[in-house]
Amino acid sequence: MKKKNNFFGKLNYPFLIAEISANHNGSLKNCLKLIKNAKKNGADAVKIQTYKPDSMTINSKRKEFIIKEGLWKNYSLWSLFEKAQTPYQWHKTIFDYCKKIKIMCFSSAFDQSSIDLLEKLNCPVYKIASFEMTDFSLLHKISKTKKPVIISTGLSNLKEITDSVTFLKKKGTKEIAILYCVSSYPAKDEEFNLKNIEILIEKFNCVVGFSDHSNNVEIAKLAYAMGARI
Repeated sequence: MKKKNNFFGKLNYPFLIAEISANHNGSLKNCLKLIKNAKKNGADAVKIQTYKPDSMTINSKRKEFIIKEGLWKNYSLWSLFEKAQTPYQWHKTIFDYCKKIKIMCFSSAFDQSSIDLLEKLNCPVYKIASFEMTDFSLLHKISKTKKPVIISTGLSNLKEITDSVTFLKKKGTKEIAILYCVSSYPAKDEEFNLKNIEILIEKFNCVVGFSDHSNNVEIAKLAYAMGARI
């Protein structure tokens, strides 16, 4: 891929992002250790998630708020988000540490206050998670930052992806990358249709990547062969 004079065009491909997510298990020390290991093992960037439980759900034990299956079966949504969050008070330490060891750090923003915090930290890129892809108030706020945007597309159809990309462009976002994603945790090999990567490249004429929830490194290799560059 020929490099262009923009953020995504300047990246080395494949651009490898280490997802920290909730893998810190509630420990800032663990979080920084994960970042150090990501740098040591060749990641180009690390990504965290920025939210508070009360911006994601309500503290309720009603059956509608209890997870029925999967890794987090029987958790309430509140208890899951409370356990999985990267606390706001950690963020400056995380960004400062990444700057110190020279690895890019950015975040998935989930609500308005998270963007306000990340802007104070000069977050260079915004990630939009699959479940937030059609939250147009969130997209609008992110577009005002004029920063590059990476969108995950798990659970979305082509019309929804088109609507979100069109909206961001209309509001002034000039650089958008799209990630093909299967939202299962972990995703089974047979759930992937990597042909979708070629479809996204042809449809949107932008950098397309792969958000990998599999337990099989071969899936990521095949995704790169199909055109994924993140």
